[in-house]
Amino acid sequence: MMITVNLRPGQKRKAAGSGTKQILDRVKGLGTKVKDPFLVGSAAACIGVAAWLGWAFVSNSTKFNELGPRLEAARDDQKRFDNLLRQKRRAEMIRDSLLSQISTIRGVDGDRYVWPHVLDEVAKALPPYTWLTTMSTQAAPIVVDTADTASSRRAMTFRMEGRTMDLQAYTRFLRQLEASPWLYNVTPLEAKTIVEKERPVTQFIITASFQRADSAYIRTVPLSQSVR
Repeated sequence: MMITVNLRPGQKRKAAGSGTKQILDRVKGLGTKVKDPFLVGSAAACIGVAAWLGWAFVSNSTKFNELGPRLEAARDDQKRFDNLLRQKRRAEMIRDSLLSQISTIRGVDGDRYVWPHVLDEVAKALPPYTWLTTMSTQAAPIVVDTADTASSRRAMTFRMEGRTMDLQAYTRFLRQLEASPWLYNVTPLEAKTIVEKERPVTQFIITASFQRADSAYIRTVPLSQSVR
């Protein structure tokens, strides 16, 4: 066992109670040693900047954490809108393709039923004891443009040669052709008397043009009907 003897007992009591006082004395001593005010200002500015940077970091971190879910929601909305736009473009491409095909079909079928309409209207207008010997077209079908594109019509000029036993039947035939909504520009070119099979008959030549009638005159029927 070792015994320590304090030869200066006054210093021990002084040191035991002067810990905090020594720290304050050192701070005061540091303040007395720093005589330059610019150095003090610079130190204060650095402390202020460090505090502001710390506050900004914490604030930005909080805002970043709050914006994370909103960013994910915006990405989901963008994906959904991209899908909708792709579907819309696909639908528009299909629509344009169908319209192009319909236009092509209409262009091909535009003149398919011209002659049936012409023959039907001529047959309706033909009076008794009157017959046709020749029918032919004088011009290829053309498009007659009007102010309204929807009312554009296809026109075809054709020629008819025939015979009649009665001159009044010939004039009736002209009037009935002119009354048809599918025919216009009915023009008699020639009418003369000839002898056929030892009988006098009137030979005539007529030209007319075909046009698509107004929708009020068009009647549609089904292609097939059930028969009982």
